[in-house]
Amino acid sequence: MTDAQIKQYMQRAIKVAEKARGKCSPNPFVGSVIVKYNQVISEGWTLEYGSDHSEIQALKKAGKKAKDATLFVTLEPCSHYGKTPPCAQAIIDAGIKEVYIGIYDPNSLVKGKGIAMLKEAGIDVHYGFLEEKIRTQLECYLCYIQKERPFVTLKTALTLDGKYAAEDGTAHWITGKKAREYAHQLRSENDVVLTGIMTILFDDPRLNVRLPGNYKQPLRVVLDPYLKIPVLSYFVSISAKFPGMIITSPDNLQTDKADILRQKGVKIEALETKDGHFNLHEVLNLLYKMNYYSVLLETGSGIAEAFLKEELIDKIIFIYGAKILGGTKSPLPNLGIESIYKALYIWKTSCRKIENDVVVTAYPVYHI
Repeated sequence: MTDAQIKQYMQRAIKVAEKARGKCSPNPFVGSVIVKYNQVISEGWTLEYGSDHSEIQALKKAGKKAKDATLFVTLEPCSHYGKTPPCAQAIIDAGIKEVYIGIYDPNSLVKGKGIAMLKEAGIDVHYGFLEEKIRTQLECYLCYIQKERPFVTLKTALTLDGKYAAEDGTAHWITGKKAREYAHQLRSENDVVLTGIMTILFDDPRLNVRLPGNYKQPLRVVLDPYLKIPVLSYFVSISAKFPGMIITSPDNLQTDKADILRQKGVKIEALETKDGHFNLHEVLNLLYKMNYYSVLLETGSGIAEAFLKEELIDKIIFIYGAKILGGTKSPLPNLGIESIYKALYIWKTSCRKIENDVVVTAYPVYHI
């Protein structure tokens, strides 16, 4: 098989994997393509947690045609029993003769063991293809495994001159309808949407996904140290249907208000606070232990700045609406950077247009 063909089929596996984005956490979303006589005979993507992995999906679709075929898969096949049997054994049993793997799985349960199992069975195994693209695609999973915390994305809507609201506080709407639909898509692709109590008090957001179709709903989380959230807020009122969690201080756990919130479907967790602020590392550790590997921040400036100062934001998405407001409403007014020489640098910047709005995606560089 030529290098061009290998690249072509691995790119197809990457594209196929996108069908599982936001739908199979805490499993990584993976794509598989089975090729025989230079023809794609089947493809598969990871199904919801506890269901088939991508390799199994592709093998089932291929049936007996899988014998002596070649498999392309974006992530190393698993070799252990978890919610499902090991994919590596299924590949062996199907008679696949050759496997191309995008990247190793750093999970200690796999980490080369899947490759070793395939090789021991006499299968030709090749790995290390389109690695940068696949690592970016699986950035949330890789962060979860390697850093033992969720991957954090900051999303905010801004005018072209960088303002999140007018001087009178109005902000609906900075962006157009399609850009707002994209924001809902981002919610569906993340395990958690996190905000602070001030955003709840000022904006009364729902934080759920409101798009036509069967989209996964994220866990909606509010950092509320003093349990100030209004019982009649949108966040609380829809919590019986859309999962919601409040993180507060231990003193609030046994209060009448906490009982009322629980009755309305809100989950309440407690973390210690210092001067009314949570340790954000502890917040992420709590979510990590709950098996959430991606967090979308939809917060005001205070929490966004706190995450940045702790170097906990992995990706930034600015959605620029085609408006100019002027004024002083900067999204990060108190970040504390006083000189251009101390600016926070970003890399891997990309842009895309959504009708008349512009989405800028970038990654912070905390140490140069």
